Parts: sequence; C-alpha cells; structure tokens
Amino acid sequence: MITFEEALQIVVDSVHPVGSERVELKDASGRVLAEDVKSDIDMPPFSRSSMDGYACRREDLENELKVIETIPAGTVPEKPVGPNECSKIMTGSMVPSGADCVVMVEFTEKVGEDAIRFTGKKTTNNIRHKAEDIKKGEVALRMGTLLMPQHIAVLASVGHLQPLVAKRPGVGIISTGDELVEPQLRPGPSQIRNSNSLQLFVQLSDMGADVRDYGIAKDTVGEIDSLIKKAAGENDIVIVCGGVSVGDFDFVPEVFRQNNFDLLFEKVAVKPGKPTVFGLSEKVFCFGVPGNPVSSFVIFNLLIKPFVYKLMGYDYRPRDIRMPLAESVSRKNTKRKSWIPVVITENFSAVPVEYHGSAHIDSLCGADGLINFEIGAAEIEKDTVVTVRLI
Repeated sequence: MITFEEALQIVVDSVHPVGSERVELKDASGRVLAEDVKSDIDMPPFSRSSMDGYACRREDLENELKVIETIPAGTVPEKPVGPNECSKIMTGSMVPSGADCVVMVEFTEKVGEDAIRFTGKKTTNNIRHKAEDIKKGEVALRMGTLLMPQHIAVLASVGHLQPLVAKRPGVGIISTGDELVEPQLRPGPSQIRNSNSLQLFVQLSDMGADVRDYGIAKDTVGEIDSLIKKAAGENDIVIVCGGVSVGDFDFVPEVFRQNNFDLLFEKVAVKPGKPTVFGLSEKVFCFGVPGNPVSSFVIFNLLIKPFVYKLMGYDYRPRDIRMPLAESVSRKNTKRKSWIPVVITENFSAVPVEYHGSAHIDSLCGADGLINFEIGAAEIEKDTVVTVRLI
C-alpha cells in the first residue's frame, strides 16, 4: 500500500500527450491550448477613452475649454487638441493627438454654445493607451491554458479563430456488480441503482473528455474481460467501478493484467478509496475505483481529475482554501489519510456534515469541500486552521 502523495506522483508521471487538433473558436471553451498564441496587433490598437467626456490637455483644466469636435466610437479624430481646446468623446473612441486626459461629462458644465469648464477637483487620465495590454508579437495566451470564456474573448481580439488544442481523451466507463441495475429500473431485493457511471460521466464530460458508458458487467471474469477489451480498443483511458477489493468476486485487477496492463499500484493509504488501481498498457491507461459512490467521487477528484487534465497538457491545481474548524473531529483508525465532507459557514469556518461512510453519497450534496486527517492523526481540534478542498 502506498501513500496518496506517492500515488498522485505515479499517476501524473505516467502521462503522455494525447495529440492536438485545431477547432473553431466557438468550440474551444473547456479545451486546453496546445500552442502559444501571439497577438497580431497592439492591444488596445489605439489610445482610447475609457469614459464619456472631453479630451483635453491636463495643463488647461483650470481654463475655459473650446469644444472643437465630437468623436463618436469607430471614427478617427479630424482635429488635434490645442491649448484651451477639447473634443467631446465617447467611451472607446480614439483619443485625438494633443490630448493627455479625458474628463468625465459629470465633472463639466457648459459655459457657452461651444465651451465647457471642468468642475472637479482632480481627475485621472481616463485613457487606455495603445499597446498597454499587449504589444504586437507578444504572447497573448500560453500553451497549457484551460480555455474559458475570457480566454475566448482574448483569442477573438487577436484574430486567432482556429486555436490548436489538445485532443479530447477518450474515456470508457464500466461498472461491475451483480447487485447493480441501471437507474431507469426499479431495484429488486438486494439490488441498487448504478450511480457511479453517471457521476463519472458528468465529471469527465465537464472536463472536456470524450466519454463512453459501457454499462454494467456481472461479477464474472468473462463479462468484465469482454467490456474491458471493448473499452480499451476504443479509448485512451478505461475506468472500472467496483470489483477492485479482495472479495471472492473482485476480478478487476486480474482481468486488467490479462489484458496486458502493468498495474503500478493496487492500494492507496486513503479513506475512502483504499482499493484503487492504476496501470497502463502500451497505449491505454486504466483505473479501478471502489464501487461505493463517495469513494469513486473522492478518488476521481484526488487522482483521476489531475491525471486527465495532465493528459491534455493542463497543470491542474485543486481549489484549496484555509479556514478554522468550527468543532473538533476525531477518528479511531489512523493508518490512512482520511477525507471527510464539510460545509463552510457564514463566519468562514468549516463544519463537518453528517457522514455515514463511503456509501453515503447524499452527504456530498450539502458539502462545500473535503478536509483530511493526515496519517497518524486521531483528532483535529476546534479552531485548528484546516485546508478545505472545494468540490
């Protein structure tokens, strides 16, 4: 059995790239950029007003100013601004030569047909200068950026309409267990609905993976082998839920080996999720995760999520925040790193939620994150500052 930290290192060190492809910009959100993108223009491309107001010379602010023209957005100023002159200007419009500040309309008054006076005590320049954000030829976005709407706007601004992004890794999901039925069916005696496959399907889809659900395999070597072969032939990653522990019908590690997967670990000192399996063949990676839904959820977030992102070239960092614990928590077994769900209070402290163990998926619905007991720790006292991993 290895530590969580060792397991995570093995997982991320095993990554090889999945390749890249060009996509239309409208389809690029959620993908990982596979190239540096340089700007083809200065940003902003010209000095522009950040306010509706009057463009003038700062040294003339105490004087009456003659309005020499109006500059709508999208037009080029026709006249330079000279001493005791100004141009009426709209937000986003090009600042005329000679002007070094824009005074807001709210801080001016008319003193004639074509004259104004500044009524404020002071003003900022209210000018966004040419190339103050990005210079032509500079890198606008770096390779490895996880593209979100704001990045799409940057790519559009620099005219990069077909970005090169990492391919979507194919992930095949298999659940195992004679007790499982699909969610649309009513369980009979001793049966439960299969929730793990949909949970993993949604989590992986949200990351941009190309996910396929291969259904439920009965607890037989033949059925598990058949679905693993099919999933491995069509995907980059195979994830099997259940059948990974030490019971009489836990055949998954054995079947992985029969399909030429080299298993790099089979147990991790973490709770929930101890019987977690990870391995690889020549072209395909495999995970075996416990069948209890909290276990599969936690292992996904701890190990599978950073692995899949790394496969796409993104260096994932979990969202961890630090805050005091609102009440003491304790445990008896200290041999594994243990994760428990918590809720964040209005006072910005962490409170453990009611949690009955790795089958209690409902506990995560009201939780904001997870905190952990390190190996050897039996208690975390009230007011201890803990790290909350947001979920």
